[in-house]
Parts: sequence; structure tokens; C-alpha cells
Amino acid sequence: MTDYKDKILKLKNEVQQHLTEELLPFWFDRCKDDVNGGFITHFDKDGNDTGVDEKSMLGQARCIYSFASAHRAGYGDGKCLAYAKHGVDFVIEKMWDEEHEGFFWMTDRKGNVLIDEKIIYGHSFIIYGFCEYTLASGDPRGLYYAEKCFDLLQKYGADTMYGGYFEMFQRDWTLKGPGAAGGDRKTLDVHMHLMEAFTTLYECSGKEVHKRKLLEIIEVLTKKIIHPKYLTGVPQFTADWKVAPQIKFDIIWGWDRFSEDGIKSSPEDNTSYGHNVEFAWLLMHAIEIADIPFEKYKKIIQTQFDHALADGIDWEFGGVYVEGSHAGGVTDREKEFWQQAEMLIALLQACIEYGPAKYLPVYENVHRFVFDKMIDHKVGEWIPLLTRKGVPIWGHMSHNWKINYHTLRALVQSIERMNKLLA
Repeated sequence: MTDYKDKILKLKNEVQQHLTEELLPFWFDRCKDDVNGGFITHFDKDGNDTGVDEKSMLGQARCIYSFASAHRAGYGDGKCLAYAKHGVDFVIEKMWDEEHEGFFWMTDRKGNVLIDEKIIYGHSFIIYGFCEYTLASGDPRGLYYAEKCFDLLQKYGADTMYGGYFEMFQRDWTLKGPGAAGGDRKTLDVHMHLMEAFTTLYECSGKEVHKRKLLEIIEVLTKKIIHPKYLTGVPQFTADWKVAPQIKFDIIWGWDRFSEDGIKSSPEDNTSYGHNVEFAWLLMHAIEIADIPFEKYKKIIQTQFDHALADGIDWEFGGVYVEGSHAGGVTDREKEFWQQAEMLIALLQACIEYGPAKYLPVYENVHRFVFDKMIDHKVGEWIPLLTRKGVPIWGHMSHNWKINYHTLRALVQSIERMNKLLA
């Protein structure tokens, strides 16, 4: 273990240096909107404000989470918490719908509403970020609004016939139409992030109802959303949990790449290495918070790692591929920032659970690709999308969907797990 500890310590120092000297300063120097409140989230490849006049509820909530979690982990000398509060103030004042409740999806920089729809993906991050803020600060407003969102989800979003949650609503919580409107679809992405949100909600509130709904959504994920044979994640479903072609929604809350007709290639045989391992480590965290025996979900968790390591790791050029088939074989060999970020956390969690012999070399592979190819060290943030060999495809540093949530969380969570391994 001594040899492993020397390696881990060296890797940890590199992570810590990037976090404290590059990534946090990038966001401290740019994102706080002192004129209008909230956060500016659109930066070009050089880190300059692009001037895009919008603020998404999702981007604001994710920034709140990032700063609150960094404060809880001991970073920023109070500055992270001040930034988190700055975001909470704006979101409550400008994005909360007093008439119908819930949070608007999009405003301009001043807080004038641009899109008034109620999108569950965004509300999952309100719950996640606001609870993290209350845990960091003791400010009861975070938990108060998180619980209101949770209650709205149970009232309007819960599918009492087939289980899980509907995801796309009009301002008054009327379910949106089918197809690209998204009213007839359920996704792995939303339900995984609701699990993440309910975990932190239960950690923050300690209420039995929050634990019960956390256990319920874990059952949905493990019984409905993973492939019945291969146990890997399936992206999209109809309301009654039939596998559906992966389509692009009218309200975009991610930057998955689609063909011109808005349909994903190989829609029914398509799984994300990043989502699978993110699901694995989030599930491990959820069952720890909920005090559930690891053995109950051991096979499912192990399968996510086995599948990702079998095909998802690029041993020639480094890093994690985007997607592949459930049965095996890679379908998208590009390298996207968030899959790398989630793989770093997951592999260190696997080192803790199963030992470093198998998983630490894989972590080193992904770590080196991130630190040598994906991070723009002069600017301080991660390039969003690279070719297999590490050549930039997308050049921006941030927009509403690519902010500091995956990158900052990856570093904070990685250091926490490295410290456990070193101890």
C-alpha cells in the first residue's frame, strides 16, 4: 500500500493545485454578477464573457451547489459560501414563481423571465444545491425552498401509475405534450439527479418522507432504468417504461450530440460510460446516507465499473469515451469533459471499495488525459469536448449547461476520496 500511497499523494497534490490555483480563481474572478445578482455563466475559450443575455435556473442552481460544497470541504476562506448565498438570493428573488410556485427555467441577466416552464431536471438541482447551501451555511431558506420543490414534485410530477416522475411542465404545472415537448418521456438523467437531490435533502432534513422517496427512486432506477440483461443505463423511456428513441427536447438541458433530425444514432442500444459510473458512485453515496447495506446493490454497482472498464477507457490516447453498446463496443470515441469528471470520482470510490490494485491504474489514465489534454491551465477551466486524441472540438469554457458543477465537484470529491485512501 505504501507504493500506492506515494502515487496517490502525488496525484492529490496535482488535483489540489488545480482546484485552488486555477479552477476556483477562474470562477471567483468572473462569475459573480454584482450588478444584477446571480452568476454570469457564458465564457469563451479564453475565459471572456460572451455577453449572452440569459441565466438558466439550472446553471444558477449548479453554481450554488458547487460553491456550497467547496465551502463544506474547507475551501475559499468563506468566499465560496458568500458566492453561494449571492446565488440563492438571486434565484429566490427572480426565479421563484409566486403564483404557481416552482422556479422559472430561464431569465435574462437582470432576472426578467424568458422561459416560464417548469423543468424537473432544473428542480432536481434546486433541491441539490439549496440543501447543500443549508448544510454549508445553516441558512434555513435553502431547505425551505428545497422542500417546497420536493412537495411540488410529489403533487404534480409523480407518476402514480407507472412510477417515477414526469419531467416537462408548463408554468402552471400542466404536463407538456408528447415528442420533443417531452411530456411523454422519462429519462435516466432526470431520475439519477433526483436520487442525488433526495440524498442531500434527506441528509439535510432527516425526515422520513425524504428517505422513503429516496428509496423509491433507487428502486425505479434499479428496476426500470437499467437494462434488464446488461444492467447498464438506458437513456430514454416512454411514460410506461418502454425503451424510447433518444430524442432532443425543445427545452435543452444538456449538450448531447444528435443528428439533424434530432434523434440519437442507435437509440435503443446506447449507454453512457459517464452516466453509468456517475450512477454507481451516487448510488453508493445514497445508500451510505440512507444506511442501506452495500450488498443489496453490489452486483448493479460492480456492473457499471466492469462495463466502463471493458470498453470505455482509451488505453492508447487516455481518457473515457462518450458512449457504447450495452453488449460491448464503442459507438462514440470523442472525449467530453463531464464523463472524465465523473469517472475520476467513481474510480477513486472503487479504489476505496475494492482496493487500488485494479482501479488506480485506470484512474491514472483518466487523470493524465484530463490534466494533460482537457484542462486549459492558462485559463483555468476544462475544455468541453475533444477528439479521441485530445484536439479541442468545442472551444468555449462555460455556458448554461457547462459550468463548474462537474469540474469543481470532481476535484472536491476526488480529494476527499484520496484522503480516505491515504488514511
